[in-house]
Amino acid sequence: MPILLRPRFFRTRINHKFEERLDSLVSLFESKEMLHKAIARNPSLLCENSYDIEGIVAQYEELGVPKRDFIKMLILRPTIISRTSFDDEKLEYISRTGVSKDAKLYKYVVTLIGISRVDTIREKVLNLAKFGFSDDEILGLFGRSPNILTLSTDKVQRNMTFILGTMKLEAKMILKYPYLLFANMETVLKPRGLLAMKIQDMDSKLKIPSILKALRMSEERFLKLFIECHEKEIADELMEFYTRTKEFKRLAASSKTCTTRGFPF
Repeated sequence: MPILLRPRFFRTRINHKFEERLDSLVSLFESKEMLHKAIARNPSLLCENSYDIEGIVAQYEELGVPKRDFIKMLILRPTIISRTSFDDEKLEYISRTGVSKDAKLYKYVVTLIGISRVDTIREKVLNLAKFGFSDDEILGLFGRSPNILTLSTDKVQRNMTFILGTMKLEAKMILKYPYLLFANMETVLKPRGLLAMKIQDMDSKLKIPSILKALRMSEERFLKLFIECHEKEIADELMEFYTRTKEFKRLAASSKTCTTRGFPF
């Protein structure tokens, strides 16, 4: 439960002006059902705090995110109220993504940039720039796939290195297929990519779907189209290779010391 992840919740004052706070929240969410969903995701909404919720809603409305969309994003991203901040640099980032205010992705772009630290956004732009992308290409990519802003620089770097160095794909492929950055390295990107390349090395005449399509398939469909479609001897060899590759863990991953930097974006 969310409350178990927030032990400090029990140290806060809930009873002080609770009725006023509850009325304000009911007014904001416009229905008790939506309020229940929001509280389930973020119990801290019930606590006494100094956040100007109405002011934050007004900020988003001024940027073109209507209240109904703000509420949807608040349920999806419970930290919007506590982490939102906008300045000229963030507003420029939003503008340069090229997403229009009436686009479905606009609310995601605005809220993710709004709750992200400016230095974190800069860091992520610079990280992608290392692979030859221009700032305009990177911000355009954020506009088409806003959740890239939630990925760590380490994950993006590892995926890009594998895509360029092992799969021999061009960096620009990311602009067309951003899901390549989201694929899990150990369970999807590496084992499926290596298996597809092994099949091509075994016999270039073998017909298989493209590697790019393979990364988006369910496990069952992938096994059917890449392994089970072959003769038993070949299929057994491929399955052994695939299983071994999936079981291989990143060097020292199990003993890696975790460093907490707070909110991931």
